[in-house]
Amino acid sequence: MNPRDDVIHLRRGGTSVILDLSTAPIPSFVHWGADLGPLPPAALSSLAVAARPQRVSGGLDATSRLTLLPTEAAGWMFTPALEGHRDGAGSSILFSLVSVSSDEHAVSLELADVEAGLTARIDLSLGVAGLLTQRVSLRNTGDTSFTVDRLQAVFPLPWEATEILDTTGHHLRERAPQRRALAIGTHLRESRRGRPGADATVLLAAGRPGFGFETGQVHGLHVAWSGNHRVLAERTSNGDAFLAGGELFLPGEVVLAPGEEISTPQVMGSWGEGLSALSYRFHDEWRARPQHPSRPRPISLNTWEAVYFDHDLRRLTALADAAAEVGVERFVLDDGWFLGRRDDTAGLGDWLVDPIVWPEGLHPLVDHVRGLGMEFGLWVEPEMVNPDSELARSHPEWILRGRAGLPPSARQQQVLNLAAPGRLSLHRRAPARPARGVSDRVPEVGPQP
Repeated sequence: MNPRDDVIHLRRGGTSVILDLSTAPIPSFVHWGADLGPLPPAALSSLAVAARPQRVSGGLDATSRLTLLPTEAAGWMFTPALEGHRDGAGSSILFSLVSVSSDEHAVSLELADVEAGLTARIDLSLGVAGLLTQRVSLRNTGDTSFTVDRLQAVFPLPWEATEILDTTGHHLRERAPQRRALAIGTHLRESRRGRPGADATVLLAAGRPGFGFETGQVHGLHVAWSGNHRVLAERTSNGDAFLAGGELFLPGEVVLAPGEEISTPQVMGSWGEGLSALSYRFHDEWRARPQHPSRPRPISLNTWEAVYFDHDLRRLTALADAAAEVGVERFVLDDGWFLGRRDDTAGLGDWLVDPIVWPEGLHPLVDHVRGLGMEFGLWVEPEMVNPDSELARSHPEWILRGRAGLPPSARQQQVLNLAAPGRLSLHRRAPARPARGVSDRVPEVGPQP
């Protein structure tokens, strides 16, 4: 592909993405959807020209359009892809295209706004299944700190995509679908739980009214991020429609010092004639990874519902015998094996084998399970902690909080700051009175050859 061309055409996995590099101030999408085949340069240029908006009566002399990073200074009067400020002073951000590098399946665009003291890089790639992935990176090249309020990737929608599908729910009723019309305005979904909760949507899709699993063109977006995030679908009075998504920044959370950079999570877009085709792109892309497991998923037995916290070697070895008889391949010991964990109110975070419950350690059970030809697995939840634990008492500063007091608890748990100094390994301390011959070492639990 010739980087000097004004139009870039990426093709892979039944998908075409066409970008117009000549639009001001930065490139714009022309097409994202069905593979259009090996189009000649003249045809690509004609598609780009046809996609340029006409002047709107009473509007700007040059009608703004949905670029890859729309901002207000470029005349975009709808939801921008980037918002921020320098010490409370307003920022007017107007990027221009600096350079383009591309190959058959990917393109990287370098943007700059010298006056605002910012540069940006937009990386787009088409995977083997036709999944479009974007990542936007922002660097502060100014002399003062820049606070980032919003940074998100944008995906265009065809104008006929007038129905939205996303999911919501709660514990034991996760991922309940809901539909509504995509009218003029914004449909916004945010997750502020620090993780994608049951009420968050993992996919925001928009398509032709009535689209189903097998019929109706539909486009969808997923933010590959396990923290706070936002996704939105928007339809403008100028004739644009789009999906956007990225991390959700809390006030003052992201402040870039001079020279610092931040990138969005990977934001992935899929499309298809029906939801099944859209879904297949995600699944096929994931399974095509070089590191994707090649063996069948082992048949597993988890001990939780069988014994809960009532751990007893004789009972668990009998359960392992029964599991082996019916063809179980992996035996997983769940919650209750570690220090002081007799119910869910205490002990979480003290990852030492409890010598009262397991006077000989876990090795007798591990050896028995492996002797039956099964793998042994062990349940661990390293990111959570009970306030009633040695870990919390020894290191209260490791618990995430925004104030001096603890935040509201859930399941008698708080969240550990795994990035805190000293949190590079599991909390370890010797039991006060270790029984003779007791080992506090957690046995190796990985797959066996």
